[in-house]
Amino acid sequence: MARIADLLAAGRCFSFEFFPPRTDEAEAQLAQTLRDLAPLQPSFVSVTYGAGGTTRERTHDIVVDVLRSTPMTPMAHLTCAGHTRGELADILARYRDAGVENILALRGDPPADLGLPPGDLGYAAELVDLVREIAPFSVGVAAHPEGHPASTDMESDRRHLAQKLRRADFAITQFFFRLDDYRRLVDELSRLGVDRPVVPGIMPVTNVAQVKRFAELSGAEFPPELAERLHTVADDPGEVRRVGVEVATELCQDLLDAGAPGLHFYTLNRSLATREIYAKLGLEPGPVIRS
Repeated sequence: MARIADLLAAGRCFSFEFFPPRTDEAEAQLAQTLRDLAPLQPSFVSVTYGAGGTTRERTHDIVVDVLRSTPMTPMAHLTCAGHTRGELADILARYRDAGVENILALRGDPPADLGLPPGDLGYAAELVDLVREIAPFSVGVAAHPEGHPASTDMESDRRHLAQKLRRADFAITQFFFRLDDYRRLVDELSRLGVDRPVVPGIMPVTNVAQVKRFAELSGAEFPPELAERLHTVADDPGEVRRVGVEVATELCQDLLDAGAPGLHFYTLNRSLATREIYAKLGLEPGPVIRS
């Protein structure tokens, strides 16, 4: 088991993100995706956590299974919204006892229709402090290159992010589409005296409507020029994926050229787009194993 802070200190990290499946079919899809991506030898993989703990056990089971059954290093997402401090401490203790060493600490926003209380901890920074109390985990936090959706102005957004990141080991960004947004984020953090690694998050566009919806929820702008390119091939799913992979590959290369400490791929539990980008960047250690 490796600590992500140590991996980032040693060099660039390339990682993948998955979400817990809700059906038997989706579970089989995730299992296949894990088999497809394991040969790429990612630095680590992360597993998301449902709002208010709705996927608590599934997240835990996948993280522990990856730890025990694969050569990959897992990171568990954990959100504080909808949880008491005691519940969060118990979850962290279970991860500690299972041998998990990496946590992504998030505030989270439980949907109103779940009827959940706000929780004892109001901010991710407080969760980072709790994580530190439970065990010597390597702790990451989220960063939003275009500003957190709840932010009222960019100056306060960056100030709060800097305060959070000072407590953590690294950050992973929400997905974005423009290099300048990432560079501006890193530069502004540097001016605030924060030099922790900020790993850019990448989401190849393989389904236009889906990514537009995600962008609206996350506060990321869907660039008009990208929308126009995709609009011309909207009736051909294969061409949509081809354009999406091409655009994501260009962004990845630009990020690496700009000195990014790695790349974090939002896979949506599919492997093909990520494997294609890996191959185009020359990162793949072996042949693509499935078509």
